[in-house]
Amino acid sequence: MIRIAAVGDIHLGLDSAGVLRPAFETIRDSADVLLLAGDLTRHGTAGEARVVAQEVAGLDVPVVAVLGNHDYHSDQQDEVTAVLAEAGVTVLEGQGTVLDIGGVRVGVAGTKGFGGGFAGRSGGEFGEPEMKEFIRYTRRCAEGLRRSLDGLKERDCAVRIALTHFAPVPDTLAGEPPEIFPFLGSYLLAEAMDESGADLAVHGHAHLGTEHGMTSGGVRVRNVAQPVIDRAFAVYHLAVHTAVGTAADSVPVAAE
Repeated sequence: MIRIAAVGDIHLGLDSAGVLRPAFETIRDSADVLLLAGDLTRHGTAGEARVVAQEVAGLDVPVVAVLGNHDYHSDQQDEVTAVLAEAGVTVLEGQGTVLDIGGVRVGVAGTKGFGGGFAGRSGGEFGEPEMKEFIRYTRRCAEGLRRSLDGLKERDCAVRIALTHFAPVPDTLAGEPPEIFPFLGSYLLAEAMDESGADLAVHGHAHLGTEHGMTSGGVRVRNVAQPVIDRAFAVYHLAVHTAVGTAADSVPVAAE
């Protein structure tokens, strides 16, 4: 059983030191890895990133993150990434990482993602260059996620998790005003997950959304924005069913 702790949208500022550390120090009792689904800071400054780093540094479980739109606000996303990396956090953008959890190869593919909307109500690469670039950026993020998931499959990961900030499905946006759905996520992220395969998808961004959803291809999706889960982190269990003698031949199932 693989235990996944996840949270997004913690929005730590310079005055947030120690807010989450007591809860994070208990993670080892309930989870094998901590996933951070973006919007870790309020304004995306290196100083705020240092606060985040102090909250997660030295935990007894690996920490894997993607950035969110708030983490880009001050154009210091590279500095934010560097500060988190110095604290031992693996920050992904169009990349994947492999963790050895109790002898099981667990892969995490990550991208911030972007907006654009969902099937039947989405933007397209047409018209003004600004509109075309909007959708092309989302497409690049989704393509990076797809390549990362494919790479994890090639590396014989028994479990693969897609980690994003923006939402891949509208299910987990229920509760948000429908008018802003195009700015909360994109179906292109879900297409990447369904094409390459994933056992669980985790995202944030939608503070008024809903925790549970699913892609059309059957990938379970969880919105772990802290205002949604209403706790320091949520924990999801992935049961790994492995045929005798074939550790890579597994059918993971997600359950709370």
